[in-house]
Parts: sequence; C-alpha cells; structure tokens
Amino acid sequence: MGWNLARKWGGIYKLQNNPRTGQPFKLGDAVSQGQVIIRLEDKEYENSVALDVKRLSLEIAEQEYRKQKELYEKGGVTLSEMRNAELKIMTSRYDVENAQLSMDKMSVKAPFAGVIVSLPHYTADARVEAGNLMVEVMDYAKMYLDINLPESAINEVGVNQPVAVTHYTLPDDTLRGVVSELSPAISMETRTFRGKIEIRNEGLKLRPGMFVKADIRVNRADSTLVIPKNVVQSQRDRKFVYIVEKNMAVRRDITTRLEDEDHIEITQGLQINDNLVVRGFETLRENSKVKVQR
Repeated sequence: MGWNLARKWGGIYKLQNNPRTGQPFKLGDAVSQGQVIIRLEDKEYENSVALDVKRLSLEIAEQEYRKQKELYEKGGVTLSEMRNAELKIMTSRYDVENAQLSMDKMSVKAPFAGVIVSLPHYTADARVEAGNLMVEVMDYAKMYLDINLPESAINEVGVNQPVAVTHYTLPDDTLRGVVSELSPAISMETRTFRGKIEIRNEGLKLRPGMFVKADIRVNRADSTLVIPKNVVQSQRDRKFVYIVEKNMAVRRDITTRLEDEDHIEITQGLQINDNLVVRGFETLRENSKVKVQR
C-alpha cells in the first residue's frame, strides 16, 4: 500500500534526520509508523495555537482543583465550587489536546511502516506552500496483482488457492501468493472475470510496477506419470506419442489430465519404463525404423 502526504498548511521546510543513519531522510529509507519525516515551522501559526499557554492553564487548573478538594473535605467550600474547579481541568485538558493536534499538523509523519518512494526536493528553510506533495511512503512487503481470468476457469479458480509468482530478474526465486479476491461477474467485452492475488514479497524482491508471471495451482497430482508437453501429437480427437520397441517407432494413444506450461500428466497409454521418442517425432510413422541415441 502507498500513501501520498501533502500539506494543508504551509511553513518553513525542515527535513528530519533518519535516526538509523544520522543523515537526512532520502529515497529508499525505511520508516516506522508515526515517524516524523518532515517538520514545517510557522511562528504565526504556532502563536495562534498557543500550546505552551494552554499547558500552563492546565497546570494552574490542576493546582486549583487540588486546593478546592482539600477545602471541600474540611467543609471550607461547597460541592458546586469543587465541581467548577474540576470542570476547569477538563476544559483545559481538551484545550491542550486540541492544541497538540493542531501542532501535529505541522509534522509529516509516516502513517505506517514502509519505504520512502518519493521525496520532492525543497531547499532547506524555504517556505513550502499549502497543498504541495511532501513525501510518498509505500509498504510493499505485501503486494497485490490484478488479474483477468478466462471464463472457462471460473469453476477452477477460487479464493485462497496458492499461486507461484516469478519475475525474469529473479529466475531462481519463486514467491508465494494466494488468490485473495474474485469477481463473480463476466465481462461482456472480454469474456473474462477479474481478481486479485496477494503476494508475500519476502525480502522485498518485487518492486511496485513490475510485470510478473503468476501460476495458479488449480489441481495437483502425486506419484503420477509426466512427459514433456511438446511431444504429444493430436489427430482429430485423439492424442498420441511414439515409443521405441525393438528399434521400431510404435504409436501409442494416450489419455491426459493435468498440465502446465511444459509438462502433461499421462493417465492411460504409457508405462513408466516405455522408451519415449522426444526428438524427431514430428516425421515418424507407425513401424518406422529408429536409431536410439543416449
């Protein structure tokens, strides 16, 4: 998730130091929730808020209440007088809280833990006008991928199904995700339905805006026979492959089930020890002589 922080009030620009580095905050710095990244100073505004005055008023009200309470216990003042002193404390506390909230508006704080992804440059101690973008913070430890799935998959894909996510810059890393949302509506124009995948971005390897490949696991099979998908040929409604028996090519009709981009599951037609032709099968005919190369 990301957050753009712009100011409703202007002020003198004061970029704060990152306590982790001792240097001013910069792009790519990690920030904690509530951490002050930028402060704005405006003496006229601060004087109008008068936080110190309100704090002093609260202190005086508390002292007066303690005095009135002691007198009430000795019978020196009425209950009404003591309650009025208590009311002054409550009013002063609200005044201090509201003044503190007003002063907090002059600080640009991280609304959540994340990373600074945008930090427009402003000259130190220059006045920044209201409405200017100050900083953009993003948390991408968890990311979302918008997907459009074909109508034919509507009964195969469901919420919480596991997803394998890869990117060409990370050929050896596969990140985990799940289908988090699915729309029940089919688009009339594309005949697809929309959804979202939630990705656990471990190590922040993926970056916002990247194009990734997501493989949704719709089914699985254990201890099954799998062959390269590209060796399977089709004729009319029949699928077949060639195997080698006594240096002869023998056609075998097969039945398939699950498949991915490169492999396909064989449920009938092949045995584990069959010698499958994986090269030159395109030109073979039944009972053609073949030479096996290992």
